[in-house]
Amino acid sequence: MFTGIVEELGTVRSVDAVGDGRRLVVDAATVLDDVTLGASIAVNGCCLTVVEWSDEWFAVDAVPETLDRTTVGDLSTGDRVNLERPLAADGRFGGHVVQGHVDTVTDVVAVADQSDGSRRLTFHLPGELAGQIVEKGSVTLDGTSLTVASVGGSTAEGATFDVALIPHTLEVTTFGGRSPGDRCNVEADVIARYVAGLLAVGRIPVPKDISTPGEKGGG
Repeated sequence: MFTGIVEELGTVRSVDAVGDGRRLVVDAATVLDDVTLGASIAVNGCCLTVVEWSDEWFAVDAVPETLDRTTVGDLSTGDRVNLERPLAADGRFGGHVVQGHVDTVTDVVAVADQSDGSRRLTFHLPGELAGQIVEKGSVTLDGTSLTVASVGGSTAEGATFDVALIPHTLEVTTFGGRSPGDRCNVEADVIARYVAGLLAVGRIPVPKDISTPGEKGGG
């Protein structure tokens, strides 16, 4: 389990094809402090297994399923990536529950600089995650735990959602360099994911008549 609190920015040293998969070598420092063979490291929010390492880098393998469902296949030499180790049992829980299991990929629609040095980013809301990304709820984007600032209605480009990033987040994650059109990994909040799954199979009953505020006595 991860928390979405990025520990450091790594740099992709190399990317090599292994059949239909890829082997990535990433330069890093902090996440190598206690690395072991088979350890997990989240790379842009995707939980990957360390298969080799030195004092300055680690290598991971990405299978075709990972390449199909995430942006790992987009990475090339020199790209910066958000890195996080799993939460230790005695660690401080600073973000939210993040599994490192990417749901899908979205893209940046707009970037707006704010007067206080912060930045507001607008993303496409993937249809399969409708209802799982809600205002003031948690979402993981490229391995970063963020609070949803707002969820927009349907537009010509489809539904959208916004996040507001403070200067510190922009400095210590890849979001400081994000531009419209960039692709990002998305992981919905795990609670929302399970609620959606239970609703889909009818394990949670849905009332036939749900009152909305101002209707049928709704307050």
